[in-house]
Amino acid sequence: MRDMKFSGREACILRSIDMATGTIGADILLRTRMEAQEALDILNGMLDMGFIETSPDQQTHVQRWALNTTMFEVNPAFVHDLKHALIHKSGGRS
Repeated sequence: MRDMKFSGREACILRSIDMATGTIGADILLRTRMEAQEALDILNGMLDMGFIETSPDQQTHVQRWALNTTMFEVNPAFVHDLKHALIHKSGGRS
């Protein structure tokens, strides 16, 4: 198991993404109530780290104009570790 630690905002973004089906950017913004640029910076950082992917896997960085319609998915290779890290971050709640 990988030791993963996330800031509160990163954890918020990860929790907003449905781990089974993915979530479009517009829904992530609604669920997190973050400013678009802030959410985009976090999403692009997670894309760089490989924790999340776009679907279809088309880009490594999402541009602001495409954020609302881009589908974000958790990388299947990290699902178990991310769930564990998020449970630990929230003190036992998922």
